Amino acid sequence: MVTIAVTSESADEPRIAVSPDTVKKFTALGAKVRIESGAGARSRFSDDAYRAAGAETVTRSEALHGADILLAVRRPSIEDVAALKPGAIVAAMIDPYGDRAALAALAGTGATVFSMEFMPRTTRAQSMDVLSSQANLAGYKAVIDGAAMFGQALPMMMTPAGTVPAAKAFIMGVGVAGLQAIATARRLGAQVTATDVRPATKEQVQSLGAKFIAVEDDEFKQAQTAAGYAKPMSAEYQVKQAELVAQHVKNQDLVVTTALIPGRPAPKLISRAMIESMKPGAVIVDLAAERGGNTELTEPGKTIETPNGVRIFAPLNLAGSIAVNASSLYAKNLLAFLDGTMFDKKEKTLAVNWDDELIKGTLVAKGGQIVHPNLQTQAS
Repeated sequence: MVTIAVTSESADEPRIAVSPDTVKKFTALGAKVRIESGAGARSRFSDDAYRAAGAETVTRSEALHGADILLAVRRPSIEDVAALKPGAIVAAMIDPYGDRAALAALAGTGATVFSMEFMPRTTRAQSMDVLSSQANLAGYKAVIDGAAMFGQALPMMMTPAGTVPAAKAFIMGVGVAGLQAIATARRLGAQVTATDVRPATKEQVQSLGAKFIAVEDDEFKQAQTAAGYAKPMSAEYQVKQAELVAQHVKNQDLVVTTALIPGRPAPKLISRAMIESMKPGAVIVDLAAERGGNTELTEPGKTIETPNGVRIFAPLNLAGSIAVNASSLYAKNLLAFLDGTMFDKKEKTLAVNWDDELIKGTLVAKGGQIVHPNLQTQAS
């Protein structure tokens, strides 16, 4: 029988890698699920709920000992992986571009490590795309938290005492997080504008009822990779775009920045001068804080207030702040991945399809070596 281990995460990570719902489905696949007692508490998943779904709730060491698979949210420790069966499968958000020495040490355990961040952006893999599921929640929460910090009404209100004008929200970066931020700000009644360097996003922005803001020159028309990510733009384009944004930002009440390119420092979209031009009480929510942030004044993990009264909120794990939803979606991503690529449903055994494009796309380490092509040339 295949044994799946799940343990509690670090103090700053409230999410968990399985839900009671996915435990039931793993059990139906023929797996035994062992969960560290209390690991789901911060996502409001009780031990009783896990046991009712068919899991065993045990100590951390008992969960890990000799397990075939470890499912985690963040990169697990060397000690935890060493407790698994030799060559065991580890699937998590590995942060593949971070701390290369620690990643090499993880590979050195001999575990077969899959980085969920490397999930290919294909139609088949949509149900397994952890970046999208978590970014969706982050985009929503960015607007909710930003609106609370703003301290004024967002929608226009017609009252006998006079009209309350609609707040102006500007979303920078129209990926999954940005689209959800646009939709949420629109639902709350704000006047919404958005920008992105990828031309395909213009229609998406307009379909949500927002106005698109960008320098639409020839470079802009070529500014998207085959994988759907934004290409780094030339210095000349960045100057033109910055001038346009600078004029626009000074009148905004809420700005949400979401520009993040995997493996690269976050691009600086908002300069100190732009922030100094903004109105007192304006709020910037920087969703790229984990890679340094999209503003020149961002302090990752903190909320600061500038001398002119602009607050910059730079959370490091915004999706985790709504852990019930984030864990449920992440758990489903993992279930879809394992179910679709690693299990023989007829025999109810572990049978990894090494030729599967999704396996090849996410496999980071095997046989003691880092094997992913994106990491082969990265300096250690």
